[in-house]
Amino acid sequence: MALENELQYLNDFKSTDGNSVLTVYLNTDPANPDQQKGEWKIRLKNGLNRIQEYLDASSDEAEKKQYKKLKKKIDDEIERNRTELQKGVIIFASDEEDLWSVHYLQIPVKTSFHWERHPVLDQISELQQQYPRSGVILPNQDEVKVIDTELGIINDERTYHFDPGSEDWTFKDGLASSDRTASGATHVDKIQQRFEENRHRFYKKMAGNVDKLKKDRDWKEVHLVGEAEMIRSFETSLRTKPAGVVKKNLNKAEPKKVLEEVFN
Repeated sequence: MALENELQYLNDFKSTDGNSVLTVYLNTDPANPDQQKGEWKIRLKNGLNRIQEYLDASSDEAEKKQYKKLKKKIDDEIERNRTELQKGVIIFASDEEDLWSVHYLQIPVKTSFHWERHPVLDQISELQQQYPRSGVILPNQDEVKVIDTELGIINDERTYHFDPGSEDWTFKDGLASSDRTASGATHVDKIQQRFEENRHRFYKKMAGNVDKLKKDRDWKEVHLVGEAEMIRSFETSLRTKPAGVVKKNLNKAEPKKVLEEVFN
């Protein structure tokens, strides 16, 4: 489910029959001075225990049982994914309609815990405004990589390759470079020379694909990442001015690393 649709669902979600929603915002950013020794584990334990203590003193057995079940589920989820932790975790959980929404983010959050009749959406809504759905474009000669992202979450990855025969761009899912082979070094040199001579025209075609993706995916922003010369050529072909530019060749970097460079 796209984040915008999920947020609408969560916003409309109202618990009935005495069930509540457990909302967890947990900062796990290892770069935070307060997180150097994994203090998030203590904050998670203390935050969940405080709600438990409140319920033990004021709630009926059914609600306490429901909370303990969700508390264990969250503990198990985070323990199982400890190696995947980045900078923040957001979880919405309820027995009602089996609500279970987990987001591992590359952006930090402010740690807080809530037990309410509805999901507490203030932080995730603010973060969506700060880190809207965006396209991150990595132009590199006759290959252009595209990352569709929101809240630092990767929704989609694809790589476009330029076909010198048809003078068009084709794509495949994922960012890994293809294993294209040429008949020899001279052949490769000729293709590269031809691309350099016609780079603006060829990039203009690719920019049309990016403009279409921006409309279809409802990107609020476009960011460019690559060597300065490639960025300049590609930027002049785009209809929309990029929200940000990172002048680094990250073509072989992991997508997470690319997003760190873009949004940090």
